[in-house]
Amino acid sequence: MHDENPEQTPAEQLDLISETLQAELKRFTNIEERGRATLSLSEAEKQLQDLKDLRTRFLGKKSGFTSLKKRIGRLPAEQRAAFGQKIQQREDEFVKALDEEEAFRKWLIDAARTKRESIDVTMPGRRPRPGHLHPITLMRERIEDIFVSLGYAVEDDREIETDFYNFDALNIPQGHPARDPQDTFYTTDGFALRTQTSTVQIHAMQRRGAPVRMIAPGRVFRRDTPDPTHNPMFFQVEGLCVDRGITMAHLKGTLAEFVHRLFGPETRTRFRPSYFPFTEPSAEVDYSCFNCGGEGCRICKGSGWIELGGSGMVHPNVLRAANVNPEEFTGFAFGLGIDRTCARIYQLDDIRLLFENDVRFLEQFR
Repeated sequence: MHDENPEQTPAEQLDLISETLQAELKRFTNIEERGRATLSLSEAEKQLQDLKDLRTRFLGKKSGFTSLKKRIGRLPAEQRAAFGQKIQQREDEFVKALDEEEAFRKWLIDAARTKRESIDVTMPGRRPRPGHLHPITLMRERIEDIFVSLGYAVEDDREIETDFYNFDALNIPQGHPARDPQDTFYTTDGFALRTQTSTVQIHAMQRRGAPVRMIAPGRVFRRDTPDPTHNPMFFQVEGLCVDRGITMAHLKGTLAEFVHRLFGPETRTRFRPSYFPFTEPSAEVDYSCFNCGGEGCRICKGSGWIELGGSGMVHPNVLRAANVNPEEFTGFAFGLGIDRTCARIYQLDDIRLLFENDVRFLEQFR
């Protein structure tokens, strides 16, 4: 800073440096005390850095003052002491001024940070908002509690399955529409996202053998176009009971007890003949509307009945695929949609609301 000018005397050069530094300092020192006290944290931090830069430019190792000190030795002997004292006096004045300005900015910064980070203990506290379970989880736990109390175990397994567990072991033949890529999410050749939690039943029977009583709640995936009643990812619970002497009457009694505990003791059930590859005989299960008691309302669309899901006696081919002897054991199976049941109980018109993660919607469920 300020290269030595041979045409200027040391005294002239000192005056020029002093005037320049004084002008720079005026940017900071001519601010009224009231104005400086209102500087924001960011402004004070910037000015502090500017002051440090100013100190380096004018008082550092390569500054004009340092250059002048080196010229003292070239002055006549009788001038050296007086000129050296003058340089030191000017330098001390500017160091003091810079120190004062820097100290004031540091005070402002500390005060602003303390105010920002301080806690007023006299102010009332903010009560933390407690979290709660998702409505689908709440429904899943209600279903699990009912079947556990009936002696069923809760099983879960992988969501990506082989064709054997997803189709072959469930007696779904080649060419069946369920195997079509338009219905199933295939990952790689021979693997797909499970289309139903019935796959867990095969794993459980292979691992535990028979007799077995279990439910398998979990996510399943199908290529459905999202609409108020469908979603490509949804939650389902499958139930399985395999033992000696199991009949259709056990299935009807189990599901009747389930809907009594879930919807109330006055709820009735009915079975309609149907077809599923993995059960024979098969039936669709309905229950009387929990809202109107079977008289007809908006929820049951005026019919008085609501569909629960599919059910039936386990097909012998399914038992064989799981290494269970169908000559010795029989069993029943059933499946129902957790999110659809949840939507009906909470009277939701659109099942997609359960998957949109809108806190405004979800916080109403406890």
